[in-house]
Amino acid sequence: MAIANAHNAYKFSVAPMMDWTDRHCRFFHRLLTRHALLYTEMITADAVICGDRERLLGFSTEEHPVALQLGGSNPERLATAARIGAEFGYDEINLNVGCPSDRVQEGRFGACLMAEPELVAECVAAMQATCEVPVTVKCRIGIDDQDSEADLERFISTVAAAGCATFIVHARKAWLQGLSPKENRDVPPLDYNRVYRLKAAHPELTIVINGGIRSLDEAEKHLQHVDGVMLGRAAYQMPYLLAEVDRRIFGSDEPPVSRREVVERLKPYIERHLARGGRLNNITRHILGLYHGEPGARMFRRHLSGTDAREGSGLEPLNRALAAVEPLTAEAARDAA
Repeated sequence: MAIANAHNAYKFSVAPMMDWTDRHCRFFHRLLTRHALLYTEMITADAVICGDRERLLGFSTEEHPVALQLGGSNPERLATAARIGAEFGYDEINLNVGCPSDRVQEGRFGACLMAEPELVAECVAAMQATCEVPVTVKCRIGIDDQDSEADLERFISTVAAAGCATFIVHARKAWLQGLSPKENRDVPPLDYNRVYRLKAAHPELTIVINGGIRSLDEAEKHLQHVDGVMLGRAAYQMPYLLAEVDRRIFGSDEPPVSRREVVERLKPYIERHLARGGRLNNITRHILGLYHGEPGARMFRRHLSGTDAREGSGLEPLNRALAAVEPLTAEAARDAA
């Protein structure tokens, strides 16, 4: 990871998403883009310390650059978890200060920590003292009634003073009381301009914008104002947009990989997973949107969502899905030409 040029390293990333961005999803995304920064799901510091570390933290070397996102509020335990993550080889350790779920609030971490910038600063300082990779923070623009521009400035300035140089800012406030986590992803209005103003006020910091970004066209517009963009649901639901990231965002001159090439490159990884006793749909559930918007996309999804993929029958469901969609995609391409 190009730490020496941090602004460029963070130009495009895929958001950490619970139950979505597991190691199989990240491996798939890396087949589409070499340069985008990938994130794990949020893992609590206690789970890292006490849990099955290989299951929780294990990843393929092909996934680099990849960041570990941690949840917690105890500086000592976060420091220990950060050290463990760095020893596993992660390129960055990220502290979640943006998740609004009830479970997270009960554990006194996630978005509720935005009300305690001094504690977040203490956590960041402790984490940085134990590992040499960057420690970053993902946050919201505010919470509940503590959502003025002055509140955000106080939070960022306090945590930055502890040594955090990179903030990923979800451009929505979080209502910790009254809205579900799902509603908190959609109901509070987006305020991209507030994130732009934050960057203008802090040119020394790396500011990455997140929230509601649906395309690379939108990403490129945001990059006129901030250092980086982070896509979540759009990258997951329409993953093939990642195939253009290296060219459009990072300036690569390599042609984008085709959808079929991605599937063919994924097959050896799947075979290794099956040989270890895994199921096909552990991996293929992440590629259901690969042909989004293409002829035959529904058939592709149907083949990969059936009983065979869930219960295990080798690569056959994937081969059938590919055989069903590729002729239609090729025919549409010829017609377009």
